[in-house]
Amino acid sequence: MIKTQIPSRPAGQEDVLRLTADPIPVVRVAFIGLGMRGPGAVNRMAQIDGVEIVALCDLRQEQVEKANKTLVERFGKPAAKEFYGDPEIWREVTALPDVDLIYIATDWNNHARMGVQAMKDGKHVAIEVPAAMSMEEIWELINTSEQTRKHCMQLENCVYDFFELTCLNMAQQGIFGEVLHGEGAYIHGLQAFWDSYWDNWRMDFNRHHRGDVYPTHGLLPVMLAMNIHRGDKMNFLTSVDTKAVGNPAYIKETTGEEVTDFRAGDHTMTMIRTEKGKSILIQHDVTSPRPYSREFQLSGTKGFANKYPVQGFALDGKELSAQSGTPDLENLNAHSFVSDSVRRVLMEKYKHPIAVDIEEKARQVGGHGGMDFIMDYRLIYCLQNGLPLDMDVYDLAESCCLIPLTEISLDNGSMPVEIPDFTRGGWNKLNKVEFAK
Repeated sequence: MIKTQIPSRPAGQEDVLRLTADPIPVVRVAFIGLGMRGPGAVNRMAQIDGVEIVALCDLRQEQVEKANKTLVERFGKPAAKEFYGDPEIWREVTALPDVDLIYIATDWNNHARMGVQAMKDGKHVAIEVPAAMSMEEIWELINTSEQTRKHCMQLENCVYDFFELTCLNMAQQGIFGEVLHGEGAYIHGLQAFWDSYWDNWRMDFNRHHRGDVYPTHGLLPVMLAMNIHRGDKMNFLTSVDTKAVGNPAYIKETTGEEVTDFRAGDHTMTMIRTEKGKSILIQHDVTSPRPYSREFQLSGTKGFANKYPVQGFALDGKELSAQSGTPDLENLNAHSFVSDSVRRVLMEKYKHPIAVDIEEKARQVGGHGGMDFIMDYRLIYCLQNGLPLDMDVYDLAESCCLIPLTEISLDNGSMPVEIPDFTRGGWNKLNKVEFAK
């Protein structure tokens, strides 16, 4: 096994498990990055009570002005301060004295350095996925959060999808028994979207890096359901991939360039083993002609949940009879999905508590069906009430570490690579995931 270094925790520094900060009744937010995801976040935040949007920042003046126009004309909000042009002007934003939260939605290469600086400037930070691209960036985010005692949350919206939230609640109530295996993926042909990425940054990253370069959508919901760093931890991974065909062909077709150095294979698969003897499979594919899928599967000793290509539950007969309370339960077994009527009963019965009160507004405001709004709403709710955030900097680290570690595994003949304990000894302090109320 290839060992991975764990740097010593600096003297006087403590973990940020269940970190709390003073309540912020009105959260003042500044946005950096107004390209593909930033404007949607501005739109959602403007519809949350107790939020003031005080600054907007992007390289392009037109993007900043467009977002400000939305604030003023659609929502009747005061115009935010505008920052644009200079590639380093974001530093003026993180230094603003009248900001509580920096919301970062730039290209991947800038996520970590902006997050680090924001915390050093006394701000809580929320960073789009993936929040860090290297082990160095991961450890710098961890150390800065621990040193400053500022929240550092990765904006993983898929955690807040209604199905994933319900499955988390079911897992925590033992409906699946002991969850032994989980699967997740990002399978999404991006041919229609490559041109939308400013300055070609996403294709360039895939071209120069082998491995799973976008693991968090598939991994984080599974991690939470399996209590990673809350009673279990990921110990090692091993990764395999195919050769690169689709994206080099796309580049040749659209630019004429004959690509011979493309690093990311068309399909990458990564297996993870945990301390408690459980397994996780994560896949990545952004070029194949396949239907969109995040997979999301939980396999336990009493039941099974599956999101793609169809939502379904399979539970043993005794468990289902005890939980559903429906009359049509003849010949039950776990070899097939329950009926649609039983699935609807389970979805309603085990709706996650944080979704109950906000579901209607989330579906109205939208953002990937409402999960983006729940994510933003929960972030603000916890800050306003001085509560621990739903996800911490260690969730960020564990989900992002696949980016550098899968590349190491692949470049060494798929050798297993150690996944470090990013809590540096605290992975067993907690016994489950808790969303504070």
